Amino acid sequence: MSDHTSSTAAAVALIAEDMREVDRLIAHRLASGVPLVGQVAQYIISAGGKRLRPALLLLMCGALGTRSPQRFNLAAVVEFIHTATLLHDDVVDDSTLRRGRATANEAFGNPASVLVGDFLYSRAFQMMVEAQDMRIMETLAEATNVIAEGEVLQLVNMHDATLDEEGYLRVIRSKTAKLFEASARIAAILAGSPPALERACADYGQALGTAFQVIDDVLDYDGSPAEMGKNLGDDLREGKCTLPLIAAMRLGTARQRDTIRVAIEQGATENIDEIIAIVRGTGALDVTRQAAAAEARRAMEAIEGLSRNSYTEALLQLAAQLLQRRS
Repeated sequence: MSDHTSSTAAAVALIAEDMREVDRLIAHRLASGVPLVGQVAQYIISAGGKRLRPALLLLMCGALGTRSPQRFNLAAVVEFIHTATLLHDDVVDDSTLRRGRATANEAFGNPASVLVGDFLYSRAFQMMVEAQDMRIMETLAEATNVIAEGEVLQLVNMHDATLDEEGYLRVIRSKTAKLFEASARIAAILAGSPPALERACADYGQALGTAFQVIDDVLDYDGSPAEMGKNLGDDLREGKCTLPLIAAMRLGTARQRDTIRVAIEQGATENIDEIIAIVRGTGALDVTRQAAAAEARRAMEAIEGLSRNSYTEALLQLAAQLLQRRS
C-alpha cells in the first residue's frame, strides 16, 4: 500500500460512519418517478469514485468541531453537483471510459446523460435550500456558475497550443478546484467560523483541488490505463493543452515542440507514444509535479492556524501525500 493510499485510508476511516450516512442519503435522493433518471444517476454514482469533495467537507467539519446534521445533506449536494459535471463532461469530451468502465453516455446515450445531469443539478439545489442558509446557497450557486464558466473556458482553449501555465491554471481553478473550495468553505459556514478562518478553509480547498487536478494531468502521461480507469492520451485526443504538454513544449527541441503543437491542434493521437516519450524525456513531468507540490504546500499552510486534532492531521496528510497518487 502506497503512502498516499494509507493516508487516504486513514482519513476515510475517520469519517466512515458519516460517509455511510451520506451514501444512504444519496441513494434516497436519487429516487425519481422516471426510472431512467434513477438508472443513469445510480450508474455513475456507484462507479466507485473517491467521493473526495464530500469527504473534504466532512473532514473540515471535524477539524472545526461542528456536528451540524446539515453536513450530511450538503456533502450529498456537492457529490451531486460533481456527478452532474461528470455526466456533462463526458458528453462534451465524447469520452468512452471512466473509472475503468463505459461512461454513462456510452452506456445510455448523450441525451440521457445530459438530461440526468440536469436532474442532479436541480436536485442538488432542492437539497441546499433545506439548509436554510443564504451563505451556503450563495457559496454553492457561485461555485456551480464558476464551474460552468470553467467548462466553457476549457472548450474555448481546445486545440490551442499557445495556452500558457497561467491560462491552464485559470481553467482548473474554475473547473475542478472550485467545488473543493466550496466544500471546505461550507464546513466553515456550518461551524460559524469567523471570516478569516472561513477564507483559510476555502484556500485549503482550492489549493488541494488544484494540486489534485495537476497530478491527474500528470497521470495522463505517466499512469497506466488499468490503474487510472481511463485511456492514456485522452486529454490530447480532446485537444486539451495541459501542463505536461505546456512544459514539454517549453523544454523540448523545436522539432519536439512542433510534434506536440500539431497533435494538440489536430487532436491527433497517432504519435501518442512519441509524445509520451517527449513529455517524459524533457523533464516536463517533474516540472508539473513541482507545480502540484507548490499547491499542496499552499494547502497545508492555509490551515496551519486550525486547532490540531485527528481531522486536521488527516487534512494535512491528504495534501502532503497527494504527490504519491498513482491512480
